Amino acid sequence: MYRFLLTPRWWGINVFVLLAIPFCVFMGSWQLGRFEDRVQDHRTADRAASAARTDPARPLADMLPVTTRTSGKQTVATGRYGRQLLVPGRELDGRRGFYVLTLLRVDGGRALPVVRGWLPGDADPAKAPAAPGGEVTVTGALQASESPGANGVSGAGGLPAGQTAAISAASLVNLVPYTPYDAWITLARADAGMKAVPPAAPQNTGLDLKAFQNLGYTGEWFVFAGFVVFMWFRLLRREVEFARDAALGLPAESGAGAGTVSGAAGVSEAAGAPDPGDRDDRGEAGREDAEPGTGAAPSPTA
Repeated sequence: MYRFLLTPRWWGINVFVLLAIPFCVFMGSWQLGRFEDRVQDHRTADRAASAARTDPARPLADMLPVTTRTSGKQTVATGRYGRQLLVPGRELDGRRGFYVLTLLRVDGGRALPVVRGWLPGDADPAKAPAAPGGEVTVTGALQASESPGANGVSGAGGLPAGQTAAISAASLVNLVPYTPYDAWITLARADAGMKAVPPAAPQNTGLDLKAFQNLGYTGEWFVFAGFVVFMWFRLLRREVEFARDAALGLPAESGAGAGTVSGAAGVSEAAGAPDPGDRDDRGEAGREDAEPGTGAAPSPTA
């Protein structure tokens, strides 16, 4: 009954199933591993953020370039404040406002973007307090350059003069006359009545949408593997039923309609149903006999 499994058609089906199931399981396991890695990165970032509050601040040169290990760490830099910009459309504690960003010129002529604090409302230069003069030493959490369109950072252009949408070297290099670092810091204590901006977690280290996408893909791949197994058993059961019906001499379902028609014709013949042609001949003969004076036999003569 199971000899059909040796046919070329079923050889192809079996090979496909044997390849598809391990592939789906592998892809599902890989997506699950990606989700677990993101969870681990999230926990590591939380521990690093907690340690950053107690760790001593280190010089800026020792913290660059910014990585997932150095992001959020306290760093210290000394220089003089220069150009000041506003970063509109930033939320803090559920309120909309703007950052006050001031470039700190350090030794070597480069500039470190420093977020001195946050103010509510629309970005207005008159609201932003002036930066302290002279040489200053600042301490804050190190942050990586922002990417427009990511993590709530606006990618819109056409802002008024003195404003920037993203805090990044690529954006600031066209707005200030000096070379900015590919990093920035947010002060632990804001200046002049502003609110301090808390440091953000490094990118790709939180339980964001991408993490839950990995978890969703995991479920999809495992469902695909189960669907392949289900379809294989369904095809196998159907083929076994066809083989059993053939062994019992049962007609195929496709020939049922033709058998019904031929059977009906046989019943009609067996019952002696009159042929339409014969009925027409008899009708013509009856009509000829019924016509007066036309079909009467000649009377005998005396």
